[in-house]
Amino acid sequence: MELYLDLFSQPCRSVYIFAKKNNIPFEFKQLSLLNGEQFGEDFGKINLIRKVPALQDGDFCLAESIAILLYLAEKFKTPDFWYPADLQQRARINEYLSWQHTAIRPHGSKMFWFLIMIPKILGVDIPQDKMDAALEDLNGSLKLIEEKFIQERPFIAGDHVSLADLVAIVEIMQPVASGIDVFEGRPKLSAWRDRVQDAIGKELFDDAHQRILGAQESVKEMDSSKMQSFKPRILKMFM
Repeated sequence: MELYLDLFSQPCRSVYIFAKKNNIPFEFKQLSLLNGEQFGEDFGKINLIRKVPALQDGDFCLAESIAILLYLAEKFKTPDFWYPADLQQRARINEYLSWQHTAIRPHGSKMFWFLIMIPKILGVDIPQDKMDAALEDLNGSLKLIEEKFIQERPFIAGDHVSLADLVAIVEIMQPVASGIDVFEGRPKLSAWRDRVQDAIGKELFDDAHQRILGAQESVKEMDSSKMQSFKPRILKMFM
């Protein structure tokens, strides 16, 4: 089984962590989003959507991180707590996974692009009003994660870590990589982060996030010319 991943990507990190944590055998196929490798002819045969993560299991190809996580959980019979058989616990996980696509995912990503990629790689300054609005959206999503999804529980679905927590933590780490301490002044979120990190294992957690947390330094050495052809598309998406 092959997993096409770029650990700059939050969904890729969730799939990577899940597979590694559960000792799922796979071949890591590194693909660089920043170099546009997702638009190559060969990858198009794996995933016509041209996004990562992507999975190839024999002749079977699958896109979208949530679909891949569920496929891995079911195929490899991972421990029940990741995606419980209990109806209400599973519903709680599904609720979060359904919500996050249009909330913390774009909001966390936008801050990373606004603070690092667009100004430092594309050379475009972000207007202050857009920066303020993006930060307000991020704070709104983080508030909902605390008050709606975690509440007073150790984890989103209850007493054990689940796919919901895994998908949540990788998204929250994206703005952290841009220099925003989202855990400052949020003791509930901070304590939850520590529990999730402990459940995953610090070594694996750090391994998965090493590249993104070094982004502020690594962008200084990036060849910005490779991204210029994508500049109109990127600015349309985020601006």
